[in-house]
Amino acid sequence: GWLLGEPHKGLRYMFQMMNEARIEVGIAATMSAHAAYLFALDYAHERKQGRHPDDRDPESQPIAIIEHADVRRMLVQQRVYIEGAWALCAQCAALLDEMATATDEVSRTEARQLIDLLTPITKAWPSNWCLKANELAIQVLGGYGYSREYPVERHYRDNRLNAIHEGTNGIQAMDLLGRKVAGDGGAALRLLLARMSKDIERFDGHADLGEFASALSAAAERVMSVSMALSAAALQGEVRKFLANAPTYLDMVGHTVVAWMWLRMAGIAVEHRGDPYYEGKLTACRFFFRWELPHTEVWAGILLAMEATPYDHALDTF
Repeated sequence: GWLLGEPHKGLRYMFQMMNEARIEVGIAATMSAHAAYLFALDYAHERKQGRHPDDRDPESQPIAIIEHADVRRMLVQQRVYIEGAWALCAQCAALLDEMATATDEVSRTEARQLIDLLTPITKAWPSNWCLKANELAIQVLGGYGYSREYPVERHYRDNRLNAIHEGTNGIQAMDLLGRKVAGDGGAALRLLLARMSKDIERFDGHADLGEFASALSAAAERVMSVSMALSAAALQGEVRKFLANAPTYLDMVGHTVVAWMWLRMAGIAVEHRGDPYYEGKLTACRFFFRWELPHTEVWAGILLAMEATPYDHALDTF
């Protein structure tokens, strides 16, 4: 064997490799979900089944299943997870470049703070929610989706690993809350929320995007208030309760960060109204803000209540 670096610093070196590998896991999860989505989308256009609910003519031709509301909803839901995750991974890639190329120390330091904070989210959020996208792709195909005759079940199996390796999602959640948020007194989190605030202010009152800017502002405030409350509990010695719902905390912060990504994408799309591609971006953004981001309010309530029912479940009652 060969010694890499200096003695007794192996763990630090390992995490230098591991942290970038965790971002790559997020990318892999996104790619697997995207491949399944594209197949499900093609299938939904080609598969003919049923009629519109208000069509009572037994002689009318069956329609492509993408015409059905539930199928279309599942396709949009896949898209918001996948494209939101893509944007998150791209943001981390840009921060890694900034760490290596920025000409001033402040920019390099801020990039490092943000990448440290976002790494557990970028590993865990796509490998959790893009797996949900894989599940929806199977559902679009119905029984065919469950069989090996079609590739979507394989994409699901391949993606299922990403929540496990390079540190399970539970480990990522504890890393985010216990180390990345609390470790620097919240400096990285405040920096992240400050970056969000710039885009919130940019679109505040915007005819098309003002609704989303307001919703993101409320979600960001929830992230800060919950983080402060949990940190206070940890300082009072309730470390176990502090970490008991760390995965819920990661979901709440992750959804908020991905909502920010969607607001930024919509800010570009709104400049190209009329183009079907950009109109689709705006519709997907609307879906994420109206269907997904509201979950953060429920999660915040659980976290603020220090709800620890799973942890309190006595061992002899399982």
